[in-house]
Amino acid sequence: MSNDVIIRFVTRQDYEQWLPLWDGYNAFYGRSGATALAPEITRMTWSRFFDAYEPVHALVAEQNGALLGLTHYLFHRSTTAIEPVCYLQDLFTGEAARGKGVGRALITGVYEQARRAGAARVYWQTHETNHTAMQLYDKVAEKSGFVVYRKLF
Repeated sequence: MSNDVIIRFVTRQDYEQWLPLWDGYNAFYGRSGATALAPEITRMTWSRFFDAYEPVHALVAEQNGALLGLTHYLFHRSTTAIEPVCYLQDLFTGEAARGKGVGRALITGVYEQARRAGAARVYWQTHETNHTAMQLYDKVAEKSGFVVYRKLF
């Protein structure tokens, strides 16, 4: 990755560049067209980044004024640790930035924020077919061995 890529907190002025990355992330997971997230979800997600009472945060990767990628993460309590736990919920890089270390830099940025918050661990999940991302994830973390179950309402 080039040294002029900066990992920083998202700002309100980033919305116009953040939105296409957010839309790209959602499209990757099949949330586009008829299955797209409702606009109020995107608006609420965006507003949470700037609400001091929310545990949800966003970092972006920037180079020469252009956003290359995003990550969203949140802190929560755990029954197995006193310290907070950090869940890396979303990670996405634009197509032109892939394979250039931007994803790794964003994950490292989350690690740094988790350390500053005194978190006991950072964890995330990805779809089992996301083999490209898993090549990176296998280098920067370890698989927990847990399987995710869910029930949608």
